[in-house]
Amino acid sequence: MSINQHLNWRYATKRYNGQIIPESSLNDILESIRLTPTSLGIQPFHVFVIENKELREQLKPALNNQPQSIEASHIVVFASWKSVTESKVDDYMALIAETRGVAVESLTGFRSMVLGYLSKQSPAEIQLWASKQTYIALGTAMVSAASQQIDATPMEGFSAEAVNSILELEKHDLHASVILALGYRDSNIDPLASANKVRKPFHKLIDII
Repeated sequence: MSINQHLNWRYATKRYNGQIIPESSLNDILESIRLTPTSLGIQPFHVFVIENKELREQLKPALNNQPQSIEASHIVVFASWKSVTESKVDDYMALIAETRGVAVESLTGFRSMVLGYLSKQSPAEIQLWASKQTYIALGTAMVSAASQQIDATPMEGFSAEAVNSILELEKHDLHASVILALGYRDSNIDPLASANKVRKPFHKLIDII
């Protein structure tokens, strides 16, 4: 199947059958998140993969009791940075130097550019910028899942404050941005499993200028 055929196959699954995703497939999806592009390449978020059933029961009310929170194989929480400190930028510079085998001093110009850009942003703008990066990763993960015939549901209908509290994100300077359920659809009880995909026609959505 082509990537577009996989994308036509997927939908926002509402009911899952509880089947567990093979570890190799899950790792492929998580690796796609690690490889996703982000602004400045800095990856201003952390990802929590929730397998623990008791923790998911605890999270369920925070997720507005959506059945995916329990029925899916895994729940993935994308938590964005609340701030970008000079220390975090220096950690990134050190990673670049180590990965590419260059002296960290050679990155002085890039470091100054990154810090200069971030210094012009308000705390609210920084948080919005970081949150946007999680959505790039979310999209990448959904494409990766679809390519393996694994269902995925992006979830925004949750109490970020409650998720932050349960996962103790605040003490790590993180904020729950978006959530992804992963697993396999239950076609017997999900009314959308056999429904036609609804999308605007190409010519009504896209203009080539």
